[in-house]
Amino acid sequence: MEPHDHQQHCPKSPQTTSLPPTTGTTFAPPPPSPSWSEISPPPTDRPIRAPAIPPDTNSQRAIILAPVPQAQKVSVVSPPYHFQTPSKKIHSPDDIRRFHESDSGRNFLGFVVALSESIRGHKISDPCYQSETVSRIISILDSLIQWVEEIPPEQQAARYGNAAYRTWHSRLVESSESLMLRFLPHHLHSATIEIVPYFTDSFGNSSRIDYGTGHETNFAAWLYCLARLGLIKEEDYPAAVARIFVKYLELMRKLQLVYSLEPAGSHGVWGLDDYHFLPFIFGSSQLIDHKYMKPKSIHNEDILDNFSNEYLYLSCVAFIKKVKKGLFAEHSPMLDDISGVPNWNKVNSGLLKMYKAEVLEKVPIMQHFLFGWLIKWE
Repeated sequence: MEPHDHQQHCPKSPQTTSLPPTTGTTFAPPPPSPSWSEISPPPTDRPIRAPAIPPDTNSQRAIILAPVPQAQKVSVVSPPYHFQTPSKKIHSPDDIRRFHESDSGRNFLGFVVALSESIRGHKISDPCYQSETVSRIISILDSLIQWVEEIPPEQQAARYGNAAYRTWHSRLVESSESLMLRFLPHHLHSATIEIVPYFTDSFGNSSRIDYGTGHETNFAAWLYCLARLGLIKEEDYPAAVARIFVKYLELMRKLQLVYSLEPAGSHGVWGLDDYHFLPFIFGSSQLIDHKYMKPKSIHNEDILDNFSNEYLYLSCVAFIKKVKKGLFAEHSPMLDDISGVPNWNKVNSGLLKMYKAEVLEKVPIMQHFLFGWLIKWE
């Protein structure tokens, strides 16, 4: 599981052939493969995941040649407010292009980059400024973790997709507005109509009982909305990663393990991990310019044992090794490939480009993304 104070944890992938060489600041991206779990509920028995497809050379080259995303300041909204129920707008590659060319698309990605930069060179346990808003958000996530304790998994034959998760999720949906009111100032109470859907979509899908990078992106979008409201300021960014995001990962690991959430998608062996992407970005930033730890250090068990509680990237790798059997190079060839990159700076910039290309530019993931007044469809 992944707890504590900063970014830590991310796991999973299976089986290998040869990976393309890493060039410049990027590594082999997993191309999209159709995800049955995006379309239909999992069968009662263990699924047939769509086959993992090796990285496509053209897609790889495009990522390698792409510019590294840059941090941006978030523009804070001011009255009069026009909060609205957010809705889905992305249906095609043209819509994806439109999103990335828009101010909203660039600013959202710039916010993710700014979060990554805010934690550069910092351990999870390093002291950081923690506002009242941040503290209240952490207490909300603690409440959600407590609910898992109160809603034990059901006895069932199916290995994946425990139905008790639906009970947990319905409690989340029922309580979401009151949870938001724990930290929203009075003049922003009307924002619940807009921010609640991002929040409830951050923890997986209750009908499919699955979770993936699209849900994780919703959590980042929820934090971005709070930044747009001026509730999370730049001085809060280190705590947003080292406190809020780490707590979120602790919760997600618990949900994945207790309720056996199915991975939402099928990158399979060619993905970084079955569920997460952002902790690898934040975790690689933490390690930039570290005196002793290099990308190849993920193969040193002593380093993983002693430092995975402080560095998210190491925590992710340690978790993968705990939950996956067999040779690391076989079940996680992408991470094995990345370990050959000479420094963390290149790993971080490569992951940022890969996140844009493999998550934010993929229709099967982004078709579920929401647009309202805070994240506008332009």
